[in-house]
Amino acid sequence: MLCNIGYFSLVIAFAATVYSALAAIFGAIRRRPNWVESARHALQLTLPLTTISVLALITLLIGGHYEVGYVASATDSAMPAYLKAVALWAGQAGSLLFWSWLMAAFAAAAVLGRWKREAKYLPWVIVVTMVTLAFFLSLLIFFENPFARLWKTFDGRQVAALFQPVGGLPLILDDGRGLNPLLRHPGMIIHPPMLYLGFVSFVVLYALYVAALISGSVDERWTRITRRWSLIAWLFLSLGLILGSRWSYDVLGWGGYWGWDPVEISALMPWLTGTAFLHSLMMQERKGIFRRWTTVLIMLTYSLVIFGTFLTRSGIVSSVHTFAQSEIGPMFLIFIAVILVGSMALLIWRWGDLKTENEVGSLLSREALILFSFFLLLGILAICFWGVVFPTVSEFFSGRRMAVGPDFYKKSTGPLWAGLLLLMGAASLSAYGRISIKALGAAIWKPGLGSIAVIAALLINGVRNLTALIGYGLAAFAAMAMLYEFWRKAKARGQGQGEILTITLRRLMSRNHRRYGGCLIHLGIVLIAIGILGIEIFQTETQDTLALGEQITLGRYAVRYDGLSQFDLTDGRNITRAAISVYHDDDYLGSYFPRIDYYYRWQQSVTIPAVRSTMADDLYIRLVSWGETMADGATFRVYRNPLVNFIWASGPAFILGVLLILWPKRKAKSARLPATSHKDIL
Repeated sequence: MLCNIGYFSLVIAFAATVYSALAAIFGAIRRRPNWVESARHALQLTLPLTTISVLALITLLIGGHYEVGYVASATDSAMPAYLKAVALWAGQAGSLLFWSWLMAAFAAAAVLGRWKREAKYLPWVIVVTMVTLAFFLSLLIFFENPFARLWKTFDGRQVAALFQPVGGLPLILDDGRGLNPLLRHPGMIIHPPMLYLGFVSFVVLYALYVAALISGSVDERWTRITRRWSLIAWLFLSLGLILGSRWSYDVLGWGGYWGWDPVEISALMPWLTGTAFLHSLMMQERKGIFRRWTTVLIMLTYSLVIFGTFLTRSGIVSSVHTFAQSEIGPMFLIFIAVILVGSMALLIWRWGDLKTENEVGSLLSREALILFSFFLLLGILAICFWGVVFPTVSEFFSGRRMAVGPDFYKKSTGPLWAGLLLLMGAASLSAYGRISIKALGAAIWKPGLGSIAVIAALLINGVRNLTALIGYGLAAFAAMAMLYEFWRKAKARGQGQGEILTITLRRLMSRNHRRYGGCLIHLGIVLIAIGILGIEIFQTETQDTLALGEQITLGRYAVRYDGLSQFDLTDGRNITRAAISVYHDDDYLGSYFPRIDYYYRWQQSVTIPAVRSTMADDLYIRLVSWGETMADGATFRVYRNPLVNFIWASGPAFILGVLLILWPKRKAKSARLPATSHKDIL
C-alpha cells in the first residue's frame, strides 16, 4: 500500500507540474491572472504530494520492507534507525526523490509572500521551477522508481517493478544489502542535503532571473529582491563542499582533504560561477553595472548544477561518489541541451536591454578588480571542466580513455587562486569609481609591508619553499588589507566622534552589516588558503612495520604500538583495532585507536584513522596491515598535516558572515517632540 501511495503521489505531482507550467504560460500570454493564480496553487500542491512520497519511502526504509528493491539495496536490519532514514539519499532513486522534494519546497517558498504580489514575474518563475521539477519527477516515474517491488519470474530472474509481472511471484528477502560502508559516517546526515540545498537554491535563482528577463525588468529593485536567495544558495553550497572535504578526510584513510575527483569538481564548478554571480549581483545593485555578467553567470551556474547532477548519475566518470550506470544519462544530456539553447536564445533576445549606462571607472577601481576576479574564476572553471570531460573526449577520438590527475589541477589552477587572493586584498582597499595609482599605493603599502614581514618570519624559521612564501604572503596581504581597512575606518570615526575603539568597532559593524559580513566571508577564504598551503606543501608521512612496544617517529612525534584486537559487532562488521600511544618531544599525548572495519555483506573494508588534532597540525595515523599473531607486528602509515584545521574553520566564518549580512538593520528611532501644553500654544 505504501508503495502505491508513494508512487502515485509522484504521478499526481508530475501532472500538477505540467499543468502549472502550461497554465502559467497561458495566463502570462493571454494576461489572465486567474490562470496564473491557478498555476501557483498547482505548484504549491507539489510540496505535500512529494512530501507524502518522501515519508512513504522513509517509512519503508525504517520498517525494513525488503520486498522493495530500493530498501533492500540501501538498508539492512543491523543498521540504526537514523542511518536507515538517511538512506533516502544514499541511492540513485532516493536521491532523485529527495532532490525533487527540495525543489518542490523551494519553489513553493518562491511564490509566497512578496513573489505572490509580483504579477509580471510570477508566471515565469512558475514555468522554470515546474519544468525543472517535472524533469526530475519524470526520471522517478519512468526510469528510477524508488517504490518498485522485487519479483521472481518463472525463469528464475529477479526483477523490480511496481506491479506484479506476468508469471512473477513476490520476492521478500530476509534482509537487505545495507548501506555502502563509505556512507556510514555522520557526514552522510548533512553533506548531501547541504549540497542539494545549494543546488536547488540556485535553480530558484535562475527561475527568478529568467522571469525578470522575460518581463524585461532586470533592474536594481530586482537585484535587491534576489540578494538574500543568492547568499543562502552560496552558503549552502560552500558548506556542502567543506563538509564533503572533511568526510573524505575521515573515511578514505588517505591523509588528504580533496582528491580532484570528477564528482568533487562537479560540485566545485557551480560554486565558482555562483561566487562570481554573487559579486556581480552586488555590483549591479550598488553601481548599476555588470548586468550582462550577472545574467551570463546565473545561467552558467544553473547549467553546471544540472551538469553536476548528470555526472553523478550517468556513469560516464569513474568516482567513489557516482551511482551505478543507468538509463537516465541521455535524458540529462537532452535536458542540458534544452537549457543551454533556451538560455542562449533568451540572452540574445535581451542582450540590448541588459546594457548598463554606468561603466567601470578605472582599471584600479574596486569594480575593475572584481571584474578581473571573474576572469580568474572562469579560468579555474575552464580548467576544471576540461579535466572532467577529457577522459570522455579522449575515448571518443582515440579509443583510449585517458584521464588527468590531481597534479594537473594543482599546477594549472594554483596561480589563478593566488591571483584571487591578491585581488581580494587589493579590492578591499580600493575605491569605487576612479582611483589613482598613488591613492591605491597609499592604501595598500601598510598591508603590503605586513605581508613582507610574514614572509621574512617564514624565512627566519627555515621555510624555503617558494610556493609557500608566495602563498602565505598573499594570504597575509588579503587578511591584513581587510583588517587594516576596518581599523582605518574605526580610527577615523573614533577621532571624529570621540568614542573609544570598542564602541566604534561595534557601531561600525552594526551600521554596515553587508560590508563587514563580506569581510568575514573573505577571511574564511583566507583560512582555507592557509590550510591548503599547510597540508599541500608541508605534509610529511612515514610508514613502518612495528613489533609490540616498538615505535615510529615523524618529526617531533613518536607513535608506539601497544596492541591489537579483533572482534565482531552485531551490525555485520569485523573490527581490527590497534592501540597506540602518541608522544610529542617525549610528552605523552594519549592513547589512540586506528582501525579497519570489514563489512561481511559488502566484502569491503573501511579505514578509520586515529587523528590527534590541533590548530597547528593533525597527526593522522592509519592501520595498514597486521600479522597473523601479535608477534608478527602491524604496519602503520603516519601523516603530519600542518594547519589542515584552518580549512574546516572557514565554515563557521562563512555562516557568521552571511548571518551578519542578512541581519536586519535597526530602524532609527524618530525624535519625539516635548509635550506641549495649551498655555504654550496660547
